[in-house]
Amino acid sequence: MKQHYASLTTILLFAALLFPAEDLMSQIDRESGNMISTRSEVIAQRGMVATSQPLATQVGLNILRNGGNAIDAAIGANAAMGLMEPTGNGIGGDLFAIIWHAKSGKLYALNASGRSPQGLSYDRLMEILDAKGEDDIPAYDLLSVSVPGAVDGWFEMHERFGSVDMDMILSDPIYYAENGFPVSEAISASWRRSVPFLKNQPGAFEETFTIDGRGPEKGEIFRNPDLGNTFRLLAEQGRDAFYRGEIAEKINAWMKDNNGYLRYEDFDKHRSEWVEPQTVNYRGYDVYQVGGNVQGTAVLQMLNILEGFDLTKTGFGSAETLHLMIEAKKIAFEDRAKHYADPDFHEVPYDKLLSKEYAAERRKLIGERARRDLSTGVDVLEDGDTIYLTTADAEGNMVSLIQSNFRGMGTGFVVPGTGFSFQNRGELFSLDPDHPNVYAPGKRPFHTIIPGFVMKDGKPVMSFGNMGGAYQPIGHVSILTNVIDFGMNIQQAGDSFRWEHSGSTQPTDDLSETLTNSGQVSIESGVSFEVVKALRQKGHDVQIGDSFFGRFQAIMRDHEKGVYFGASESRVDGQAAGY
Repeated sequence: MKQHYASLTTILLFAALLFPAEDLMSQIDRESGNMISTRSEVIAQRGMVATSQPLATQVGLNILRNGGNAIDAAIGANAAMGLMEPTGNGIGGDLFAIIWHAKSGKLYALNASGRSPQGLSYDRLMEILDAKGEDDIPAYDLLSVSVPGAVDGWFEMHERFGSVDMDMILSDPIYYAENGFPVSEAISASWRRSVPFLKNQPGAFEETFTIDGRGPEKGEIFRNPDLGNTFRLLAEQGRDAFYRGEIAEKINAWMKDNNGYLRYEDFDKHRSEWVEPQTVNYRGYDVYQVGGNVQGTAVLQMLNILEGFDLTKTGFGSAETLHLMIEAKKIAFEDRAKHYADPDFHEVPYDKLLSKEYAAERRKLIGERARRDLSTGVDVLEDGDTIYLTTADAEGNMVSLIQSNFRGMGTGFVVPGTGFSFQNRGELFSLDPDHPNVYAPGKRPFHTIIPGFVMKDGKPVMSFGNMGGAYQPIGHVSILTNVIDFGMNIQQAGDSFRWEHSGSTQPTDDLSETLTNSGQVSIESGVSFEVVKALRQKGHDVQIGDSFFGRFQAIMRDHEKGVYFGASESRVDGQAAGY
């Protein structure tokens, strides 16, 4: 095998001497001549599902083929994802969705995130943290657990837009939970990394999520009958089984026995919220995000700033384009750190943040070199594992849905018999009493997870998103500019090399914190050294790789041809499929 690789390298080097680079590329690349994508888009007429686990994609597709619509398929696929990719999501976490409903001709946004315990005051929280010697809310502590909102999100979506019964939607996830499924490659790797760290947490983590105390290998059959039983209760009794019935009662008893803070009353009072999505127009396209306690507004702010530059002229992947994007991210993230919070507790100044005038002011901060000093302009976490999925149907409905435990498998706290781990979103509260995102009882913490949607001339164009903590706004902007500015198809847009910037001020920081250095820029290995060198000359601290660049899915609607184009993450286990 080594000799084969050596021979191939020799041939390519020899060819490079004989032919110009562009001729060499056309000789050795895919039949399509496409230098960016690793595979083609999926094209179908009647329905499309894209998730990060192929079996979950097939679950959603089966629902479509058996009379369900895109909303039903999204719920079923999400249930399957919680079973098959517990390293990123599950019913112990939260959910956000943007839905195009074809019959009403309207876009809807759902905030299905949970709230902090009603019985835990700010002062008591600070006393507990002081006794523990902690300066922040610990990620793997019962203090970080907020009410899981995903299940209520499913039933809100289903009640408003669903077309088949919940027992049909959950039938495949129940089957796989009880009979088992083969674990896919990337998920297995994450799972095996998580188990040693979480298996000693109080509760039933080891019994629920391991095979003989270890994470499952690639291709190994895994079962979670407790989660299957929970799904059966939901199919038979509805959302109240989770928030007012048997499951809520089990959680309440376990929390009391383990000095936790959530109570039955927190579940009983929980509700999701339909919200008006936030939007800006970017070069003729209306881009939508969920606002409030999520970071989607940063996508819109970045686009507003970048609209003032001719990215088509500066070109995809050039040092100048990357410099503009990095600086726009840094500017938007300072506002993200100071203003994004639960709208029930803080009025986010959207009129200012999303105005073209404000973007013009902030755009002036971008110079020839990387800025090291930035603060918010309005006077008023870098990690995270998540899943993103999207669905579309023959009626024209489209769903953009994101769901997460936050840190991988969440806290690792598993109430025996339930089959899921609790999220640790509560870690993302600020402890600064003057901060809009400060902890309070019954409050929704800041979230990193964001679904995206694009309209043009009143018609749905694209549902898209990517997981990856604080990377997500960067990923959204990259996908959008790749399509709109650089003319890529949606598979190319996701396959092209990615960049990331870390080091911005965080929504968990004190209000007094500001950006005081240029941060860290990470770029995938597809970038040329000349670009890296030019960025470093502009003052950016650049490294190749050694970061996490998210995972994406997307569906695009071509109204003229009457088809959907689907795309999924090529770096890992994802699949887009249609019929």
